[in-house]
Amino acid sequence: MRSRIQSKLQSAELWQAFIIAVPYIWLLIFFLIPFFIVLKISFAEYILASPPFSKLFRLADTGAMYMTLIFDNFVYLWEDDLYLNTYLNSLQISITSTILCLLVGYPIAYGIARATPTAKKILLLMVILPFWTSFLLRVYAWIGLLADQGTINNFLIWIGIIDEPIKMLYTDFAVYVGIVYTYLPFMILPLFASIEKLDMTLHEAAADLGSRPFTTFRTITIPLTMPGIIAGSLLVFIPATGEFVIPDLLGGGNVLMIGKVLYSEFNSNQDWPIASAVAVVLLILLVVPMMIYQKYQAKESSGE
Repeated sequence: MRSRIQSKLQSAELWQAFIIAVPYIWLLIFFLIPFFIVLKISFAEYILASPPFSKLFRLADTGAMYMTLIFDNFVYLWEDDLYLNTYLNSLQISITSTILCLLVGYPIAYGIARATPTAKKILLLMVILPFWTSFLLRVYAWIGLLADQGTINNFLIWIGIIDEPIKMLYTDFAVYVGIVYTYLPFMILPLFASIEKLDMTLHEAAADLGSRPFTTFRTITIPLTMPGIIAGSLLVFIPATGEFVIPDLLGGGNVLMIGKVLYSEFNSNQDWPIASAVAVVLLILLVVPMMIYQKYQAKESSGE
C-alpha cells in the first residue's frame, strides 16, 4: 500500500515537473536559440557569400579552433545618426501610441466592467471581433479612409467643414491612428480584467468619508488597477516599437521606424550582421525595462 502511494506521488511529481518544463522548453526553442543565433551573426563580418556573414568559429593552421568577435557592427550603429534617430523616433511613436491607447482604452474597459452581464458579453465580443479579420485587410481599410479622396475627406467636404482634402495618409497621424486602432484591444482586455476585480464598496466608503469622485478615482481606482495598466501598456509598447507593416503602409516610407530599417538591412542591403545588431539592441531596449520592473515587483511582493 505504501509503495503504491509513493509510486503515485512520484508520478504526480514527474507530471508536475513536465507541466512546468513545457513553457521553459518553448522559450528555449523559440526564443533563446533564435536569439543566440542572431547574437552570433551580430558579431560576424559582412561578406559576399551565402549566407552573407563570416563564421564565428574558425580553425587555425595548427588545427586549433578560435573565435572571432567583431564589435564594429554595434560601433557603426552608435556612429551613424540614422540608427540613433530611428530608435528615438520608434520609442517616441510607441510611447505616444501607448499613452493614447491608455487614455482611450481605460474608459472603455471601465464601461464594460460596469455593464450588465449580457451587455458585458456583447461589448467584449465587439472588442475581440476585429481579430477575426486579417490584420493586413484592416490596415488597408485605413488607406481608403485616410486617403485624400478617401471616405473621411469626402464626408468632411460633403458636410461643409473643409473645402479641400486634408493630408492624413502617409503622415505621422496615420501611423498613430493605425497603431492605436490595431493595439487598442491589447490595452482594453488587461484593464477590464483589473477593473472587474475592484471592490466597489471601497468607492462607497470613500464617498461616505467625503471624497470627491475624481479623488476616489485617483487614490483608489488607479492604484488598484495599476497591474492592468502596466500589463496593457507593455502589450502595446513592445510590438508597437518594432512595428513594420503600419509605418510602411500608412506612413508610405515617410515615417521611419526601426522595424522598417531592420527589414531593409536584411532584405534590401543583405547586410545580416548590421541587421542582427539592430535587432539585438532593440531587444535589449525592450527586455531590460521589463526585467527591472519584474525585479521591483518581486521586491514589493516580498515586502522588502
